Amino acid sequence: MSNAETPSSVSTDQVARRSFLGAMATSVAGLAMARDYGPGAEPVRYPDPDIVVLDPRFAKYKIGNTPIIRHHTGMLWAEGPAWNGVGKYLVWSDIPNNVQMRWIDDDGHVSVMRNPAGNSNGNTFDFQGRQISCEHGNRAVVRYEYDGKRTVLADKFEGKPLNAPNDAVVHPDGSIWFTDPGYGSMLNYEGNKGTLHLKEAIYRIDSSSGEITKLTDEPVKPNGLCFSPDYKKLYVADSGADKSQKPDKSIWAFDIKDGKTLSAGSVFASMSMEVKNPGGRTSPEKVGIADGIRCDVDGNLWSSAGWVGDGYDGVHVFAPDATRIGLIRLPEICSNVCFGGPKRNRLFMTASRSLYSVYVETQGAHIT
Repeated sequence: MSNAETPSSVSTDQVARRSFLGAMATSVAGLAMARDYGPGAEPVRYPDPDIVVLDPRFAKYKIGNTPIIRHHTGMLWAEGPAWNGVGKYLVWSDIPNNVQMRWIDDDGHVSVMRNPAGNSNGNTFDFQGRQISCEHGNRAVVRYEYDGKRTVLADKFEGKPLNAPNDAVVHPDGSIWFTDPGYGSMLNYEGNKGTLHLKEAIYRIDSSSGEITKLTDEPVKPNGLCFSPDYKKLYVADSGADKSQKPDKSIWAFDIKDGKTLSAGSVFASMSMEVKNPGGRTSPEKVGIADGIRCDVDGNLWSSAGWVGDGYDGVHVFAPDATRIGLIRLPEICSNVCFGGPKRNRLFMTASRSLYSVYVETQGAHIT
């Protein structure tokens, strides 16, 4: 049921569908039926059936009396959530509409924060509270200053324009690490279509000199990235594939040496997963895409997941040993995640056209 539907417009088929959802909630791997998040939706019985424990280790992170909430919908492709702890707001991008949106914690108010926004994708904040954004349209990583000015931190490497920076994270030494897969230059929909002049790669911007160093170009399409809680590892979601790759090379892990360089990468976790049909029949393994990723304080990796369908799309949670221990099932493809709220115990999820959140019994490992 869409936001525009009212309770009086609910059909008997929809009521039956909700009843079926309740029956399926007890099946860990069962498909998540399309869930109603509209204003006239019936309440969800606790515990929320779409927060799924796959391994006992995830049980302590699931809160029994909290729901998945949809805060806003209507974007074209929502991306790049980042929490501002000082302002108590979440910023995220609607790439095709070329705007940045803001959700304020005080009263849940949503508004356009920046227009135009360079078709920005990933956003984060540095340790001085300044916003960092990856702009597809301008092929640049930028910083918004205290006086409102926009500083370009990177738009070229070795004299060639970047492809279309995608996601960024900030290291305690002040350096900014970012991915450059080029999605925003492949279509006019999310940027400006043009030639990719560089091999897709991961870069580091030095905080003192501004020097840009290529860290690695091993992943085919390096997408989301995050540090381990101790900053000794870098995790990278690879949303590309080529004929030489196995389909399960989805999330990489790199050891960080001397805080500035990476070891050779290795496969951390596969996004391949079996999904059971409503009748209980197991389908062949489905391989979706990991996009945005974040670690919690215990070293678990929370990854957006999508492009498979009901029962898969949402958030997949991996323990430090790469075991998939939990799912948060959403009715839309999830593009990115971040921890926020005053206690950093609220997982925000951008998913296709909507913004969702859910409280969890852990905290984000880093400031956003």
